[in-house]
Amino acid sequence: MIFRNILLSLAILFPVVLNAQVVEDFFKSAGTPVNPKVEVLWNRYYTNDGLEKIANQIQKAYPDLVQLESIGKSFEGREIWALTITSKKNGSELEKPGFYIDGNIHSNEVQGSEIALYTAWYLTENYDKNKFLTELLDDKVFYIIPTINPDARDNYMREVNSASTPRSGMMPVDDDRDGMIDEDGFDDIDGDGNLTMMRRKSEYGKWKLDPSDSRRMIRVGADEFGDYEMLGYEGLDNDGDGRVNEDRTGYYDPNRDWGYNWQPDYMQRGAMPYPFYVPENKAVRDFVIAHPNIAGAQTYHNTGGMILRGPAQKDFLEVYTREDELVINTIGERGDKMLPGYKFMLLWRDLYPVYGGEIDWFYGSRGIYVFTNELFTSQMYFGNTYENRWDAQGDQYDFDKYLLFGDAWIDWKEFDHPDYGKIEVGGFNKNYGRPHPGFLLETDAHRNMAFTIYHAYQTPKISITDILVKNIGSGLQEVTVHILNERITPTRSGQNAKYNIDPKDLVVIEGVKSIAKMVVENEDLNITTVQSGDPSIIQLESIPGMSVVKVRFITEKSNKFKVGVKSAKGGHVWKQML
Repeated sequence: MIFRNILLSLAILFPVVLNAQVVEDFFKSAGTPVNPKVEVLWNRYYTNDGLEKIANQIQKAYPDLVQLESIGKSFEGREIWALTITSKKNGSELEKPGFYIDGNIHSNEVQGSEIALYTAWYLTENYDKNKFLTELLDDKVFYIIPTINPDARDNYMREVNSASTPRSGMMPVDDDRDGMIDEDGFDDIDGDGNLTMMRRKSEYGKWKLDPSDSRRMIRVGADEFGDYEMLGYEGLDNDGDGRVNEDRTGYYDPNRDWGYNWQPDYMQRGAMPYPFYVPENKAVRDFVIAHPNIAGAQTYHNTGGMILRGPAQKDFLEVYTREDELVINTIGERGDKMLPGYKFMLLWRDLYPVYGGEIDWFYGSRGIYVFTNELFTSQMYFGNTYENRWDAQGDQYDFDKYLLFGDAWIDWKEFDHPDYGKIEVGGFNKNYGRPHPGFLLETDAHRNMAFTIYHAYQTPKISITDILVKNIGSGLQEVTVHILNERITPTRSGQNAKYNIDPKDLVVIEGVKSIAKMVVENEDLNITTVQSGDPSIIQLESIPGMSVVKVRFITEKSNKFKVGVKSAKGGHVWKQML
């Protein structure tokens, strides 16, 4: 009895010690951390506070890999959080190629945040456990901003919205341009906490019940009348202008606010008065400019299952050089295989033109190779492809019926509307249609994460493979340096080199006096191009992908010196001669 009491006392005083032994309850599944330090369920969506808590947990669990910082504040004063992830013991972050990820620029396009944060979690949980990912974090640095629109994310989740609202931020805007702003947004007219559709019986209606599923409304043919007319989302005419559900608080499009080929609102609906008007985008701009090592980027939207590349306008096709086309197409086409049901597409041609979009700013203004993924595809329902969205809508109903057991549906019910009279209200909840159903979220998170990791892997990896020293007499020597880039991405994209967005790459020699410098065009034929200026520094326009660049210094004789390569987006490497 005394011994038992001693054990109980120890358990109270030292709970961590007594619980330190972990019972092996798991059999590892391939590709998934078996016993992660940070336990997160990836089959649900997190509020902005929830995202912040997970980010803090990741940082606390892996302080040697993760830095968490606020890069600025949103319109309503929320912090915009960024995780910097790399092996800190393997060099300075700004001396490694960087890869940028963000999500949720549009407030209802929420799952990009979970996928961005899943990437941070997966990378950290696999460091020192997976050889490939360990080497990746030794070589590269990831900058991950789970949500760049925290105000509107919380509005989407906490306020009355549909799956398609709100699209933007929280700034009040006169959406219907009637001179008045109704800041109430949508109205939950029946008070059930959901925003669904309104319908009214009419002998001259254009809609009827689907005979195979009474929940669904389908259009009648051009030569017949139906039984219902559809009245749109729940709502009231709050400002007395004869319209329902206009002036949704914050209608502007933060993806029309970026300072590359920006156009005003009359040209591109959703644009604000000038580029980088919204504080969230301005914070991202400043962060990216402060990190010139960012060589690749990924932004997440929904929906439709697309891997989008720029340019976003037909007139800017010439922006991409032949080498840039090869890089962007090679990576995008690999995504077609990694993401079943997704399609690699050219934005302006295969979707629609965008002015002032994030994707063009990253490439056009910063020389960064970038993709935008439109997350979730209806092919995930039953593996079907569709000629039109109406066919997909039928599977959407069946998917809810057979796999979600009606969890996404809100039954039609009668309501006395002050403007429309007796109507019915019902339809899908906002957590269905654009967001992934829970059990599909983790699958798509992993596939999209893997695509970004493939892209990050293909950012430059440079090394000095050989330093060849040749005595040329008179106390001088040739020092020929071979520099390898073993990835497909060059150290400076065509856009970068054209506008000198980043400084030219430098090859430097230290520890010995250099007399002359040159680029070796053909080592076999000894063809070189001599450069002027400081003889210890050679400038390179770029180190192309999957290529070797050769340079030569003429120096005084010495067998003790070092050579380094300094590249904004390719990283810094050194090799010592002894």
